[in-house]
Formats: sequence, structure tokens, C-alpha cells
Amino acid sequence: MEMDDSDPVARAALMMEYERLVGTGQIAFVTFHQSYAYEDFVEGLRPPSGGEAAEGGPGFRLDVRPGRFREIATLAEQARKRACEHHSVADGNLAGRRFWKMGLGAIGTENDVYQACIDGRFVALGWGGDLDWSDPRFTSLDAMRDEWQVHFAADQHPDDQQPSQTGQTWTFRNAMQNGDIVVVPYGNTAFRAIGQVTGEYYFERSDLGTYSQRRQVQWLLTLDEPLPLDLIIDGKFTMRTLYEIDDTRIRHAALERLLGRADDGSDNRTPDQFVLVIDEINRANISKVFGELITLIEPDKRLGRPNALTVKLPYSPGDFGVPANLHILGTMNTADRSIALLDTALRRRFDFKELMPEPEKLAEAAKRTGIDLVALLGAINDRIEYLHDREHQIGHAFFMPCITRNDVDLVLRRKVIPLLQEYFYEDWEKVAQALGDGEAVKTGQGRFLTRKILAPPPGVEDQRDERWRWTIRPAFDLPLLNA
Repeated sequence: MEMDDSDPVARAALMMEYERLVGTGQIAFVTFHQSYAYEDFVEGLRPPSGGEAAEGGPGFRLDVRPGRFREIATLAEQARKRACEHHSVADGNLAGRRFWKMGLGAIGTENDVYQACIDGRFVALGWGGDLDWSDPRFTSLDAMRDEWQVHFAADQHPDDQQPSQTGQTWTFRNAMQNGDIVVVPYGNTAFRAIGQVTGEYYFERSDLGTYSQRRQVQWLLTLDEPLPLDLIIDGKFTMRTLYEIDDTRIRHAALERLLGRADDGSDNRTPDQFVLVIDEINRANISKVFGELITLIEPDKRLGRPNALTVKLPYSPGDFGVPANLHILGTMNTADRSIALLDTALRRRFDFKELMPEPEKLAEAAKRTGIDLVALLGAINDRIEYLHDREHQIGHAFFMPCITRNDVDLVLRRKVIPLLQEYFYEDWEKVAQALGDGEAVKTGQGRFLTRKILAPPPGVEDQRDERWRWTIRPAFDLPLLNA
């Protein structure tokens, strides 16, 4: 999308659309740096934190954690599959629904409970004992508590006396309603399934131990790999098995997009598009960070394309591929020679677009300040290209926010001149030349800089080389700027 930077209405509209797409999880942003690794970008092993450690039982363990790329790739693949399957959220959108956190077995030790629920299209509660609570009188919590006391004496196992045995069972039986949405956690910071309640409470004994309290659900989303909770819900889950999630925590736009929009009956549904923006892409060790992705990101190797490829990642059991509806944008400053540019193998997988300074975009700022910023920046960059190279030209963004002449003064003093000092290290004459400040060299009194000769210290009076002290003027004579 092309945008006129000088048009505040167009910019506001663009930013609103950007924020909407970030909110739905369709745009992600990451910055590469020298310490950025494959484990941060694709996947790695991390110890569980907080309640997650307790949920998996005692002892130290490492869990597979998806990196930023795998997270957004999973979202994109879900969207691609749903477009092909014409799947949609049951009964329309999610407005007015209630949301519940519903644990289905402990991670690592009760995976059979979760799988049975997915296969059987039900949710099962581990509280409530081996009792059938279907009788209408159990709409009352007091009736539940009385029934519990009849069956279990106070000297039995402490777990039998926990309030959750009746409290959470009552919630599951009575408070949860058909049409409500259940989110199945994976630890406290991720989720692995989302369903819609479709049936009333029922009791069924099985080989799942205490998981006899059940309700039928329609699974709207089941994930092979868990996704971070903050994609759809603010904050973390607590260890409580079942509770209602405050609606203000739900990211409705992201959740509705993840679950799919209503099917319009078309055979040509286009999947939602996703964008991963990598800032400073050349600051990390690209080959090590991308790993297998160097092959998978090729256009014809994407999922959904004729030559689609998948690979086995180091820590995940399933196959992984990059969907065709995931786009990767990388930015880098080619003027920074302290870091390597992209290697040839990776360059072949990207299209490159050079973004040079555009002084003409400063026309509105020039009107506001009364200074010909278009000519000023253009002339400075011409001199930089002559004295240094074209890669080190100064961007127009420095001057875009300028409203007054004092703003221009501050940009020149705090941004432009310090940058020129870096370009022409300890060569103040070239700094002056880049600024077009020839008078500073000739007479010592320029528009931006001044210089005066330094008296030699005792003992070196015979030294022939003249030494100068360069100073940035305390105030620029901006009306005299003539670039």
C-alpha cells in the first residue's frame, strides 16, 4: 500500500489498519541482534515456569517452546487449512459468549484424557468423584455439598474434602451453558484447543479414572502444537481447573480470526495473509537463526504450492512447513559496515527494494518551518555521496516532525551533525563541507561551525602543523540557510 506521508488522514487510516492486523495476530514484529538464535526464532527447549512446572509433576524438565517464526507460521497454516475446508465458527460470531478455562488432564501424565476428549468430542472434569450429579436437585450447590457429605466421611483422603470437589462440579454442571466457549490450556501460558459447548451435563464411567463428569462440545480448533495464550487472551491462566475468563481479557478480533469467519459458500476463499517483519535482519547470524527455513521459505516450497516441502525440526515430533500465506519482510541498513550483509544463499530467497531518502516528502514540513528542507536535505546528501558514498545519505524522517525553525535547529544539532561526525571521524573539515559550511573553513565563522587555531603548549612551539578547535555554534542562523 502506497501512502502519502504528508497526509495525516491517510497515515491515521494506515496505522488503524496496522493495529487491527496486529490485534488479529496477522502481523508480528521481531528485531534481530547478535545474540538472537535459532531457539528464539524457530524452536528451542525451555524449563517450565511457575505453575507449569507443578502441572507436569515433580522433577526438572525441558519443554519445547516455539519461536516467533513458528508461532506465526502455525497461525498462517491454520488460516490456510480453514480456507480450504470452509470451516467456520458454529452459530456465528463470538459476541456475547462466555469463555471458560477448562483443563483436560495434566500435561505429560494424563495425555490420554486430553486425546479421549478430542476424539470423543466432549470435555471431562476430574472433580466430583464417582458420583452422578444429573438429578435436578443438584442445581443447588448446597444440595451437592450435602450429597458429598453423605458419601464421604471427614476422615477420608484430604482431596475428598476440597471445595473444588463440589464447587467446580457445580460450575461445570450448572454455570456452563450451551454455546459457551471453552479454552483448553497447555500450562499457564499456552493453549491447545478451543471448543463450543453443545450439550448438557452427563455422567459416564470410563477407564479415564475420575474424569466421569462430562459435556459434549464441538471442537472449533485443535492444535498439533500449542500456541501462546497472549495471542487470544491477556495474561496467564491460574492453576484452577475450571473458571470463567473475564471477557475484558479476550482478544475478540484475534480469536474470531483464528476460529474462522462464516462460510460464504464460495469455492474460492482466500486465506488470511500473515506478515512477519524482521527489523535489522542482517544483525544476526542468518544461516544459524533460519536453519531449515532457508529451504522452506522458497516460494515454490511453501505449503499449498506444487513443490511443497516439510522437514523434521530438532525437538518437535511432527513435520513442519512454511505456508504460502506467510510473508517475510526484512529491513537492514546497508550503511552499517560493522555487520555482514546477507549471504548469497539467503539473498536468492528475497526480493530487494532499495529505500533511498526522499527529500520531496519534506514539502509540508518546509511550509511549516519556513525553511527549504527539500533543498537542504538534498544538498547535504549530494555532498555526502561525493565525500563518502551513496549508502550513507541521511533519511528524510529526521525532518518530518519539524514544526518550527527551532525543531530544525535541534535536528541538525542532535542528529545530523553527530551522524556526520561518525561518518568523517576526526575530520571536521569534511563535516563542514558536507554541511556546505565553507565559511567555517575559510574564515573560522560558519553558519553551523566555528573554528579557531590552538596555541601550541610550551616546548612544541616549533611544530609546523596547525591545530584547530572546532565548535558547533550555540545558535544556527537558520534564515540564512541556503542549501
